[in-house]
Amino acid sequence: MIVGMWNKSVILTYIGMVSAVLGMWLSISGFDLKYAFVCLIIAGVADLFDGTVARMTKRTDDEKLFGIQLDSLVDVLSFISLPISIFASAGMTKPYHALIFVLFSIAGVARLGYFNVVTADSEKAIKYYQGLPVTFCALIFSLIYLITPAVSPDISQIVFSLTFIAVSILELLKINIPKPKGIAYILFGLTAISLLLIYLLVL
Repeated sequence: MIVGMWNKSVILTYIGMVSAVLGMWLSISGFDLKYAFVCLIIAGVADLFDGTVARMTKRTDDEKLFGIQLDSLVDVLSFISLPISIFASAGMTKPYHALIFVLFSIAGVARLGYFNVVTADSEKAIKYYQGLPVTFCALIFSLIYLITPAVSPDISQIVFSLTFIAVSILELLKINIPKPKGIAYILFGLTAISLLLIYLLVL
């Protein structure tokens, strides 16, 4: 027997994980960071739709619980470790940047743990998230990096730092964030496609 669950309900989750690991490798291996951002965007898209695919798949209770845990573990790689790798490679290497990354990591992991314990239930319709979902990091960081060609390196580092701090705070605040549904999936998908085109063809 092989440890773990291996069926179509977790395919997108594993695709997101592969994209995240590839993005980290690209960012620390000297490649153009735009390719690492492409991996971040792909990981975001995979996470956006993996729950839908899982709910369409007949699963045992153990497979449902495994899927919930797997999703959060992959989120740590995709939306905590990968952004840190990318922005450290983009110049966030000062000691205070390390502190910002630590706070960002604590906020993200706490957010995911809270979601798993309190709100994660694949069979219940969730209208709102409590706090900013870590998945939104794929969109936020991909958009904020687009300022790089337009501002000085010093200004971009300040903006990046403030963005990490803001995201960390929003992940921990008990504010209602509407869960994407219906047309929102289409809008997120179109935004992801637009960002991919920008990163691949414009930057």
